[in-house]
Amino acid sequence: MTEPPSHPRPNSPDPGRRAWAPPSAAAAPATGRPVPAGPVRLPRRDPLLIKEWRRPVRPASPALLVRAAVAGVLAAVLFPGRPGLNVPLVVVAEIVALAPAARRNRTSIVFATLTLALSALPALVDAGWVVALAIALAVPLGSYAVYGGRSWIDLVGGGLAFAPAAPRSVPWAGRGLVAVATSRRRPSGAVVGSVVLAAVLLVVFGALFVTADAAFGRAVAGLLPDVGIGSLIVRILVFGAGAIVVLTGAFLTVAPPRFARPPVASHIGRTPWAIPIVALDLLFLGFVAIQADVLLASNRDRLLRSTGLSYAEYARRGFWQLLVVTGLVLVVVAVAVRYAPVRSRADRVTVRSLLGLLCGLTLVVVAVALRRLFLYEEAYGWTRLRLWVHAFELWMGLVIVLVAVAGIRLKAAWLPRAVAAAGAVGLLALGLLNPDGFIAAHNVDRFRHTGSADLAYLAGLSADAVPALDRLPEPQRSCVLRHLEGSLRRGDSWSRFNLSRAQARDVLRRHPVQPSSTC
Repeated sequence: MTEPPSHPRPNSPDPGRRAWAPPSAAAAPATGRPVPAGPVRLPRRDPLLIKEWRRPVRPASPALLVRAAVAGVLAAVLFPGRPGLNVPLVVVAEIVALAPAARRNRTSIVFATLTLALSALPALVDAGWVVALAIALAVPLGSYAVYGGRSWIDLVGGGLAFAPAAPRSVPWAGRGLVAVATSRRRPSGAVVGSVVLAAVLLVVFGALFVTADAAFGRAVAGLLPDVGIGSLIVRILVFGAGAIVVLTGAFLTVAPPRFARPPVASHIGRTPWAIPIVALDLLFLGFVAIQADVLLASNRDRLLRSTGLSYAEYARRGFWQLLVVTGLVLVVVAVAVRYAPVRSRADRVTVRSLLGLLCGLTLVVVAVALRRLFLYEEAYGWTRLRLWVHAFELWMGLVIVLVAVAGIRLKAAWLPRAVAAAGAVGLLALGLLNPDGFIAAHNVDRFRHTGSADLAYLAGLSADAVPALDRLPEPQRSCVLRHLEGSLRRGDSWSRFNLSRAQARDVLRRHPVQPSSTC
C-alpha cells in the first residue's frame, strides 16, 4: 500500500488542477504593481508541514468577489440563530458561489456532496452533539474537496489547509478589489441609475404593501432580520465569515500549498520485518482463543466463575483497552507496510499472509469489544457516549476491512479517500438514526419491563427524544418532558426550521404535559 504521487510540481501540467504560470511583469494586475515571483517559503515550525505556498498570479476576479459577497449577505440574513434549515441553505450558497472557481472531478464532487449531506443534519435532528460533530467533520471534508489529492498527506493536509489559507485569501481579495477600483471598465451611468431606481421602487411600493395588508406585513417582517445595534455587529461578522469561506476555497484552488513529504523508507529484510508481526499475531491468537472459551460461552455462571466479575464489570474493565488495541493495530499496519519487503514473490506472500492474519484477528477483537459494550448497555441502558463509541468501533472495524482489501495488492490509491468517506457516511448514518430518539426508545422499553431507568438523564435529551419519551407512563412522562416543553414553547422561523422540533411540538400539542404531576 505505497502512496502514489499526489500533487504534481507547480509547473507541471495536471488536467485536474489549474496550471501554474510563472509570475512576470506581463501578468501583473491592473494596478500596475508587479506580482512577486517564486514560492513563499514558510518557517519550519508550520504545524501542517507546508513546504511552500505560492502566491496566485492574478488577483481575485470581480465575479468571484460578487459571488462571495452574495453568499456573505445570505449568511448574515440567516444567522445568527438556532441551527436548522439555515445551515444547509448557507452551505448550498457557498458551494454555488465557489463552483465556477473550483475544480470539478470525481473526488471533489463526492466530498462536496458529503459536506452538503452532513450540513443537512441540523435541519433534521435537534441533538446539539450530533450537529456539532456534523459541522466539525463537514469543514475539513469541504476543505479537502477543494484541495484534492490522493495520498494520506493530501487528505490530512488538505483537510486542515483551510485555516492557514483563510488569512492568505484576504490580501488576495484585497488586490482584486483594488484592481476593480482602478480598472477603466466601469459600469455605465445608465446601469447605475437603473439599479438605484429599482431600489427606490422596491422601498416605496414595498412600504405601501406592508401598510395595506397585515398578512403581507407579517411575511415581510419574518423575512427581514433584526437590525438592532448588537445584531447588526454580529451580522457584519457573519457576512465577513461567509464571504471569506468562498474566497478561501477559491484561493486553495488557484494556489494550493505543497506539503513536505516524508523521506522514502528503506526496506529491510524479510526476517527482521516478520519477527515482530509474527509475535503480535501469536499474541492475538492467544487472546482470541481465551475469548472463544470464556466470553462467548453461553453459560453465564461459567463466565462469572472464571472472572469473579459481573457482566457489567467484565465489560467496563476491558472495552476501552480493546478500543485502544484496535487503533494501535492501524498504526502498526501503516508502519509495517511502509517498511515491508516486496521485491520478491515470497516477500509479498509473507507480507500479505502476516498482515492479513493480523487484520482478521483484529476484527475478532472488534467483535469482542462490541459484545462487551452490549453487555454493559444491557446492565445500565444506552447513553450518548455508549452509542457514539459503538458507532466509532464499527467504523474502525470497517477501516480494518478496507486496509485488508488494500493489502491484497499492497497498494491502494483509493484507501485514504475511502477511509474519510466511510467516516462521513458513518456519521451521516448515525445522525439519520436519530441517536437521542434511539437512546430514549431503548431506555423507555427497559423502564416498561423492569421499572428502572435514569429519568434525569432522559430529561436532558433533545427534542429528538420526545416521540419515544411520550410512551412513558404518568407521572414519569410529564416529569421528563416538562423541561423539553418549555424549550419548545417558542416556535422556529422558516430559516430555523427543524424536523425533529416540529414533530416534538406536534406530539406535545396532542398530548400536553400535565402541570399537576409531582416529580
